Amino acid sequence: MAVIKPFRGIRPPRELVEKIESRPYDVLNSEEAREEAGDNEMSLYHIIKPEIDFPAGTSEYDPLVYKKAAENFRKFQDNGWLRQDDKEQYYIYAQTMNGKTQYGLVVGAFVDDYLSGVIKKHELTRRDKEEDRMKHVRVNDANIEPVFFAYPDNSVLDSLIMRYAATEPVYDFIAPVDGFRHQFWIISDDADILTVTAEFAKMPALYIADGHHRSAAAALVGAEKQQQNPEHTGKEEYNYFMAVCFQASQLTILDYNRVVKDLNGMSPEEFLSALQVNFTVTPLGGGQCAAGGMECYKPARLHEFSLYLDGQWYKLAAKDGTYDDSDPIGVLDVDISSRLILDAILGIKDLRSDKRIDFVGGLRGLGELKRRVDSGEMRMALALYPVSMQQIMDIADSGKIMPPKATWFEPKLRSGLIIHKLGD
Repeated sequence: MAVIKPFRGIRPPRELVEKIESRPYDVLNSEEAREEAGDNEMSLYHIIKPEIDFPAGTSEYDPLVYKKAAENFRKFQDNGWLRQDDKEQYYIYAQTMNGKTQYGLVVGAFVDDYLSGVIKKHELTRRDKEEDRMKHVRVNDANIEPVFFAYPDNSVLDSLIMRYAATEPVYDFIAPVDGFRHQFWIISDDADILTVTAEFAKMPALYIADGHHRSAAAALVGAEKQQQNPEHTGKEEYNYFMAVCFQASQLTILDYNRVVKDLNGMSPEEFLSALQVNFTVTPLGGGQCAAGGMECYKPARLHEFSLYLDGQWYKLAAKDGTYDDSDPIGVLDVDISSRLILDAILGIKDLRSDKRIDFVGGLRGLGELKRRVDSGEMRMALALYPVSMQQIMDIADSGKIMPPKATWFEPKLRSGLIIHKLGD
């Protein structure tokens, strides 16, 4: 069962939160972070993307960059831009996108639950990316950014959260880049804290939605500290890492689409003919992807795909027998398209390393796919129907791993609202 605990969060004063908060470190590059931070010395990018404090072109993996992150973290605390709460407590973080609000509980997740599989993953991680985040956790002795978990719907927790949501939030702002609303409350009542802990203790599993590398890094650093401490008791703060946990039914997963540079030596006619072996191919037109436009086809259900090639949109419907409903991986559209189009026809075997393919998150829309093909940068685009949270949980429960680039969660968690320190 899932073990969590409250913690003494390190947070900005209310009047500074919009100066400090930022996008997550991994959704923008160094120059974008430098531009967004501008002359704002309070931007969290000085901690999570500290290469912006060095000349342009400085590697984000330079040892001096990690050292600068720790220096800036101390500076933020010394200046009172970040302050630690006096009491261990839970927190509520709400995000509103397109009129829909999802409410997350900010908790200390148990390192041993990650190592034992109670915290379940659905993606592979790369050791180099794990090590980068491990260095960041080590040098700061803190989880600067949270990971993003899902948990099975729970009526007790939902009622508790809604009670707090009816009160004035500690933070309430519209983020400048994503345009979404972000709100934050503190659960300081002892009875409510006990309730949250007890309800999570009934859950057989938690699920990583987004942040697999951060989860791995946080857990591995915690495990390192356990081994390094000869007086380890299991009660130390490093046994936990910061996670924002949302009810599974509230989460929004958008399509994660593909663009490809060439047709593997085939003409468009040969490519379309090859598709017809496993798909019903229907030409639709060359629309502009305007809101409500019918010519720009967005897949409407599982096992339907949208292809854009030579100014023309096509609807692809997978034929019976091309997937197995009893296989949690084989039934996924990301797997169907990878097996039957990218691999079998286009010769793209490894989505992680092949330079002929790129990926476009769903918020950018089908118009971005059309733009990249029309510009000549890419030869064709393929849009997929989004994976569901239930599919992710089924795969995680089965112990299997999803194909790469399968999920795109929105909205992204903002960083800088709260930090979890591993030591006293």
